[in-house]
Amino acid sequence: MALELRQQLKLTQQLVMTPQLQQAIKLLQLSRLELVSAVEQEMAENPLLEEDTGTDEAAADGDAAVAEEPQPAPDDSTSEVTMDETALAEIDWQNYINEYDSLPQVSGPVEVNPDLPSKLDILSRRPDLQSHLNWQLGLSDMDEAEREVGEFIIGNINRDGYLEADIDAIAAGTGCSRETAEKVLALIQDMDPAGVGARNVRECLLLQLEKLDLGDTLAARIVRDHLKLLENRNYKALIRACSGRREEVLAAVETITSLDPFPGRQYSEEDVQYIVPDVYVQKVDGEYVITLNDDGLPRLRLSSYYRRIMEQADSDPAAREYIRDKLRSATWMIKSIQQRQRTIYRVVESIVRFQREFFDKGVEYLKPMVLRDVAEDIDMHESTISRVTSNKYVHTPQGTYELKFFFNSAISRADGGEAHASAAIKNRIKAIIAAEDPAKPLSDQAIADIFKAENIKLARRTVAKYREQMGILPSKLRRKPV
Repeated sequence: MALELRQQLKLTQQLVMTPQLQQAIKLLQLSRLELVSAVEQEMAENPLLEEDTGTDEAAADGDAAVAEEPQPAPDDSTSEVTMDETALAEIDWQNYINEYDSLPQVSGPVEVNPDLPSKLDILSRRPDLQSHLNWQLGLSDMDEAEREVGEFIIGNINRDGYLEADIDAIAAGTGCSRETAEKVLALIQDMDPAGVGARNVRECLLLQLEKLDLGDTLAARIVRDHLKLLENRNYKALIRACSGRREEVLAAVETITSLDPFPGRQYSEEDVQYIVPDVYVQKVDGEYVITLNDDGLPRLRLSSYYRRIMEQADSDPAAREYIRDKLRSATWMIKSIQQRQRTIYRVVESIVRFQREFFDKGVEYLKPMVLRDVAEDIDMHESTISRVTSNKYVHTPQGTYELKFFFNSAISRADGGEAHASAAIKNRIKAIIAAEDPAKPLSDQAIADIFKAENIKLARRTVAKYREQMGILPSKLRRKPV
């Protein structure tokens, strides 16, 4: 077959996304903190973008001229700083770092918000479990060989405080004998927190009981011999197995349940992540007012300095082209941010219209809603609504929620009445379980029967799925002794 070159006409349809459109879509799905970071990065790369501080440029030029004037040199006779005893007595030296700033332009104490964390809390680093154990290891009376074994053991302790290596692996990894490995492990298991270095839950609980001088009590015997019965909440079989009085066994069970099965988590490196709402919805005179959170978001404007350069006739053509390109990019950035804010406002406004009863009364009155409902209401595409509601939070009179929270599947009624939102059903399941008899907790089928009596179609497996999503244990593990 011979190869030949020919011309051919072909008609195709495709979507071409310009860089500006890609930027607008990217900004639309960013959270507030991510948007601030993106704006700061763009300001660093584009000289035509600057923050609008609200000051007059003429006044700024005047201040610059004043700053250029020579200042009189200080007199040597007055260069020495003096402070009387009264001023010294007013300083709280114990909290000096928190209340006084060492910057030269600040004179006198600084107003400190008591709700903010201390500067020492910001600068200090919370120790993790390994560093806490290594600190104790450094204080122990060990030789160099035993210290190396101890560091190897600490390195194999996970975030929950459990040892993930057996004695043979420790001996092989450090080249020591089994007796040395067991001796060092016993020393580490005696460290704080109680129960650290255990190889299973049983050993962890026994170590904690030993620290409480309860190693020879009924609680320790239950952990050693009957932990499976306790895990299954089979209190009748546990009382028979212990051959003891009911009150004594239940008291021992209460002691065991007060222990921490994950002692290492109190030294976890995971920091608390605080949510900053993107939108505030507040009720004023019976109507809901929507306010976008612009705190920390720079107000952008175009630099007049570079615009004047572009308008000059004798300027370099290459420089003018560069400035013109940056001007288009800066203008599109500002318009994209404004369009993003308008879109978020319209989406939240539509959600408030659909979910008015939720804002008035709470989660129980949340209505089923999908992205299509809002898209048709504000005449936008569903993909746009999905981007707007991703990673964004709204503060309401009922609490702070992610915008995705308001979109729920519908749970129909047997009598053909108004459907319920899945979030409202979850909240109802949580309330039913909270009000149940602790000695006889309700099964998933019993909860499904309660909804069936209210003409709500809810299968047992759906109850189990919602219960697991909320982190609620099954009925046999919720049973408590009475």
